[in-house]
Amino acid sequence: MRQQFATAINVQIAQYAAHFVKRFGAEFPPDPRNVPFTPTIRNFGYLYLSDSSEFTGVLKKDQELQARLGAGTHILSRADVQEKYPFLYTDDLDSASLNLVDEGAFNAWGMVQWLRSTAQGNGVEYIANEVVGAEMEEGTNKVHSIKLRTGQQITVGILVNAAGTRAAAVSKTVGIRDLPVEARRRYTYIFSVDQSLTQDLPLTIDPSGVHLRSYGTKDYLAGCPPVGPDTAVDVGDFSFAENAWEQKILPVISRRVPQFASARVTDSWVGHYDFNTFDHNAIVGPHSRVSNFMFCVGFSGHGSQQGPACGRGIAELIVYGRFQTLDLSVLSFERVIENRPLTERAVI
Repeated sequence: MRQQFATAINVQIAQYAAHFVKRFGAEFPPDPRNVPFTPTIRNFGYLYLSDSSEFTGVLKKDQELQARLGAGTHILSRADVQEKYPFLYTDDLDSASLNLVDEGAFNAWGMVQWLRSTAQGNGVEYIANEVVGAEMEEGTNKVHSIKLRTGQQITVGILVNAAGTRAAAVSKTVGIRDLPVEARRRYTYIFSVDQSLTQDLPLTIDPSGVHLRSYGTKDYLAGCPPVGPDTAVDVGDFSFAENAWEQKILPVISRRVPQFASARVTDSWVGHYDFNTFDHNAIVGPHSRVSNFMFCVGFSGHGSQQGPACGRGIAELIVYGRFQTLDLSVLSFERVIENRPLTERAVI
């Protein structure tokens, strides 16, 4: 969870997420199935490292936007970074950007389980299946029903496409073929070291593109994009196409944090971003032609923190016909059709 974005709407969405997580336990009823969830944020912050005056200029520009919107981001000099995080190698740095207010990590998976379980307790039906087709209402631009892989046909009132990396495939079932969302591979490794740091490691974004942070009490997480070109992959491909740990991550983390030279991998996985190739931002709201079809897709790696605001926004559109809590209209699909990118450059 972070507010260090380059577009105002993403800062506001992140602020809503922090508010949502912090009030979650107080305002929502207990889960009838006793799914544990602790609504807290581990505020170790995000630390963007700059190794050039040019990137420092970008960080300063973003910090000014974030500060205007109430975020607690500060620009640190190289000396500031060294003083605050003495375990970091800083000789090659120019500056850094840091926010310790409502930035860090939270139990997103626990929150999803809690919400799903509570919804089921209140009568919401979840169907484990796959959408393979759709039927349009004759003579209209409305979706009448969807077809599942098992052959089941379900009549729909409003169809919300929140299919993540499969969003483009779902859109094609209703004739929408220009959704710019694809699966992009990301590697994650959990590792331990001989001697743990004496303080939390912020989610640190190295100039190389590798990011690392504290994970549990004595272990750490590191991740990165592919070693080679960052291109689309099959939605079902979660293989390790390359040895990203040896080729990319270990050399970076052992240089940036010398204590991490003894790093040993204890767990690893490949995940996918539902990457919006148009402008790296979410697409939220109705389609311009198919009147009862809505998008909540293309989060480009930010889905866990952006889900609360965007999910509420979709609910408000369905119930009230307009956004109420936060105006998400700048994330509409129309910007894609009209070629008006709202580019988010702060994508890890």
